[in-house]
Amino acid sequence: MNQWMQLASDQKIERTISSLKANGIDALVVENGEEAKKKVLELLPDGAEVMSMTSVTLDTTGISKEIQDSERFYSARKKLFSMDYKTQSAEMRRLGAAPEYAVGSVHAVTEDGKILVASASGSQLPAYAYGAGRIIFVIGTQKVVKNLDEGIKRIYEYVLPLEDERAIKAYGVGSGVNKLLIINKEAMPGRITLIFVKENIGF
Repeated sequence: MNQWMQLASDQKIERTISSLKANGIDALVVENGEEAKKKVLELLPDGAEVMSMTSVTLDTTGISKEIQDSERFYSARKKLFSMDYKTQSAEMRRLGAAPEYAVGSVHAVTEDGKILVASASGSQLPAYAYGAGRIIFVIGTQKVVKNLDEGIKRIYEYVLPLEDERAIKAYGVGSGVNKLLIINKEAMPGRITLIFVKENIGF
């Protein structure tokens, strides 16, 4: 098995969760994607504005569809789909950058509690870094790495080729690690919650 697809041991998960909490980031673990979906829906209050970011993990678990189709929430992504980029680009950027809740995934989490997110456009990064009031990340435990160096290596060696292939199929153009967000700590208690899933989902 590719080293980047290997699920983390329980001991590694617990060590990582402890480090994340020390860095101001809440974290918990569930057994599978269905449990992850249930937990996300528990964490989202009725009537909340929710931006579900582009994510293979969210699509695989059905979280993206649940948020966009649910009448419990105001789906920011559904609103974006109804807008015209030629005439409403500024409003669209603001909507994506500062939703009440952002739900997405990441590309690596280090054992010492740091989060790495790579992006070609950077569209999801403003919300993750500061703009969103609350963030929920859903992450397969194969994304747990030893340190930042290993996390960056995972992004370039494993994530980028897969995302490049996905982007070509979806958009007709390839991807790239054009922007990279590293969250070392979170100053606002409760702002970020990570849900680790004991399944190899996403990349």
